[in-house]
Amino acid sequence: MAKFEQKLTEMLRPAVEETGKKLLGIEFLSAGNHSVLRLFIEHENGINVDDCAEVSRQVSAILDVEDPISTEFNLEVSSPGLDRPLFELSHFQAVVGETINVKLSMPLNGRRKFKGKLETIENDVLIVTVDGEDYELVMSNVDKANLVAKF
Repeated sequence: MAKFEQKLTEMLRPAVEETGKKLLGIEFLSAGNHSVLRLFIEHENGINVDDCAEVSRQVSAILDVEDPISTEFNLEVSSPGLDRPLFELSHFQAVVGETINVKLSMPLNGRRKFKGKLETIENDVLIVTVDGEDYELVMSNVDKANLVAKF
């Protein structure tokens, strides 16, 4: 996770938890005046539109006071969905044996995108099998990752 997103996560997590929800993670997509701050929340009973609205109000109040983003942006709050994003090591540990998509910050063997079965995790290294070949993906090099939904 980028340092800026980590800072936002630390700032906003208490506000989300005050609503009884858990902050799964944050994405900030910088695009000038069309930037998006996306929060993924979860709860043991699921997430509905009212939950998203409640968290949005709480988070907006914090963002108005702290003003950590200097440009205009849209705030989006949602459930993680079927293709849930993976932000932290514990998220990856929960889906060992499942198929995941991983995008790296820096290429490994000339490629940045990997889609395969997460076999295991050794220390901070994800072992992902893609087309019968194992790849060792270092967590600090993971730019973005998500679970591949089963249909």
